[in-house]
Amino acid sequence: MLEVQSITFPEGMTLQCGEKIAPLDIAYQTYGELSPTRDNAIVICHAFTGDQYVASPHPVTGKPGWWSRMVGPGLPIDTDRFFVICANVLGGCMGTTGPTTVRAGTERPWGKDFPPITMHDIVAAQVKLVDHFGIDRLFAVIGGSMGGMQTLTWATDYPDRVFAAMPIATSPFQSAQNIAFNEVSRQAIYGDPDWHGGDYQAHGVIPARGLAVARMVGHITYLSEEALTRKFGREIRPGTMPAPHDPLAALPFGGMFQVESYLRYQGSNFTRRFDAHSYLSISRAMDFFDLGSEHGGSLSEAFRGVKTRFCVVSFSSDWLFPTSRSRTLVRAITQAGGHVSFVEIDSDRGHDAFLLEEPDFDRTVRGFLNGMARQAGLAEGDHHHAL
Repeated sequence: MLEVQSITFPEGMTLQCGEKIAPLDIAYQTYGELSPTRDNAIVICHAFTGDQYVASPHPVTGKPGWWSRMVGPGLPIDTDRFFVICANVLGGCMGTTGPTTVRAGTERPWGKDFPPITMHDIVAAQVKLVDHFGIDRLFAVIGGSMGGMQTLTWATDYPDRVFAAMPIATSPFQSAQNIAFNEVSRQAIYGDPDWHGGDYQAHGVIPARGLAVARMVGHITYLSEEALTRKFGREIRPGTMPAPHDPLAALPFGGMFQVESYLRYQGSNFTRRFDAHSYLSISRAMDFFDLGSEHGGSLSEAFRGVKTRFCVVSFSSDWLFPTSRSRTLVRAITQAGGHVSFVEIDSDRGHDAFLLEEPDFDRTVRGFLNGMARQAGLAEGDHHHAL
């Protein structure tokens, strides 16, 4: 049975918007052991629709952890050597305080009244958890996609507390195109007849169709054209017929394309484990992320005086967070006099490549962490792996 790890901070926290959330619950998972000197901790920040089950079976879906191929004994993020912490983000729906949490003093969940949050709020909540463990400085913070936004926020908001940082398949700001995709997803949720003006919980329903469409839109952006073509092409799923009310149903041809079936499956599964208000809340936090605008329009100023050692990673076919965004980030860190290395992984699997089997990426993660561990003077783990 998977141990549910959670902590409550009765004092809560004040958000950037000025509202206070109290108490504050943070659900998390840990892997490995914290060293006596507390110098081997790595925070892994999950992506938009991820959660804390980075290397543990998911309690709802039963699927392996979303990065179980990366985190564990002898793996690139070696839990024989490092103490790994992954928390469900603020605003999430897997145990950390969010829209599904019952609001103090009421018997109802926060729902549509959950206050707006930012990436700074999300990281500030994680800082409270790290403080709970008595960790003054993290060995590393690592995250892909929205997790990369959190990683950059950690390094710039708490520069003395992060020795090394690995922002993966991410950007120092949310692009107009990505905001546009997120808005289409939000409108799909708003347009669901079970939305009820955001009060769906009071009606005992969820806007499942809208949430499924939102997931489908998102999933398309996570893949590349090459990956979709290789995986599905134009194949028709055997034995399928058009859906009822499908305008093509009366035509002599029909059937469901494999890619349609795949997207519907992804959308349907998603509604089992994710909340619509969490989707809205977190997507808005991503959209408002822009490190440069917070520093007088100068991205390099965000990294002025930051001593954290960065390894920025992008993937060649990622059009959601393209390599050009990573290069912009690397230039800004360099202009600020920071320490940064940059790797573009050649892959045709799109944005999701950081979650998939990519040997060059595995070697990059292992190599960076081992190199940083030597610089930090960390003792070798039980397993030593050649780079």
